[in-house]
Amino acid sequence: MSDTAKDPVIQQLRDQISDNDLKILDGVNKRLKLVAQLWEYKRSRGMEVLAPGQEEWLLTFASRANRGPLTTEGLREIYGELLALTKRELDGRR
Repeated sequence: MSDTAKDPVIQQLRDQISDNDLKILDGVNKRLKLVAQLWEYKRSRGMEVLAPGQEEWLLTFASRANRGPLTTEGLREIYGELLALTKRELDGRR
């Protein structure tokens, strides 16, 4: 066992990181469920599931809410991946 594994500060920080990772996972899964409900609702009414401008609105909204240290570029990268993932995950459920 390495010395870092015995260090209580390192272990506490790793535990906090793991707790946060679980919150992120929970948030992504909740988001997927909500988007699935939205898409189902829109499809049932003959609407397009993707709304032009909505992704840019989301990025602007999230950028304004971001207090860092995540950069605007990092935020755009994360949300770009999240939006692409959402489309891939939900397109397979049709």
